Amino acid sequence: MTAVRTLQTVLGSGPAGTALARELAARGHRVRLVDRSGNGPAIHGVDRLAADVATLEGARTAVAGSAVVYHCVNVGYHLTVEVMPRVQQAVLAAAEAVGARLVVLDTLYPYGETHGAVMTEDTPWNATTRKGRMRAELDTRYLASHAEGRLSVVLGRSADFVGPCVLNSTLGGAVFPAALTGGEVPALGDIDLPHSYTYIGDVATGLATLGENPDGDGRVWHLPTAPALTTREIFTMIEARVGRPLDLTVVAEPRPFGPFDEVFMAEYAEMFYQHTEPQIMDSSAIEKTYGLVPRSLPETVDATLAWYEELLAAH
Repeated sequence: MTAVRTLQTVLGSGPAGTALARELAARGHRVRLVDRSGNGPAIHGVDRLAADVATLEGARTAVAGSAVVYHCVNVGYHLTVEVMPRVQQAVLAAAEAVGARLVVLDTLYPYGETHGAVMTEDTPWNATTRKGRMRAELDTRYLASHAEGRLSVVLGRSADFVGPCVLNSTLGGAVFPAALTGGEVPALGDIDLPHSYTYIGDVATGLATLGENPDGDGRVWHLPTAPALTTREIFTMIEARVGRPLDLTVVAEPRPFGPFDEVFMAEYAEMFYQHTEPQIMDSSAIEKTYGLVPRSLPETVDATLAWYEELLAAH
């Protein structure tokens, strides 16, 4: 008898959602990838659907028939505090109505300033920023929904993304194109502090693993992340590969620079502490429990540079 191939629905087609849809399809699942347009490059084994999951009607359309729903939705940075609670409300209600498990892609924001302490799943949630408090409130509601038996929920937290297709990250579109072309590379805050970065492929692997293992539900997991290096050490790896020193421009305090425009930086200012204290994330729990191994930072830099080289060549 053939096993039933249950539908896995990924909400959000940004770098994480798209990488996750590819990972799930490669694992043999039926996959639906949802965003507001329903457009985008064809992905083998993935069906695209247009729906606005900030509305209950849109969320119900998006998750219909799903066994597992992965919430990878993001919105414009200046809209997160206003819109993300609405998305949560709609997605929770829709997933509960169809009896789906919910896997949520999360951030480190709820921890707030840690003064350099290593972040584990047991780190207190001490956020004081608007976006940090908002994320902590969302996560409290997710875990309460699970505890109340409304639906099964699990959270996967990531550090700053890095990797192919990652543009809007502090180690993304502001760094790699400039490194390859000799342009100015922003050095945000103190680049001699250790800073965790999560490879986008490890985000996908971690979330897919949580989706396949309901025994991990009802809690927060840190997604697989290579041991932290300083940002300068990563820049040195990039220099070795591009064959020239990077033209670093110190951005010691929040101000517009390159792709970080005035609107973004005005919103990011409260989170700038992430570049003035160490940001060290420990992901040993998920690695030991499910046998996951994060991609090394040298391999990550190689893969990311290769992708950006192709992107620049195409333009």
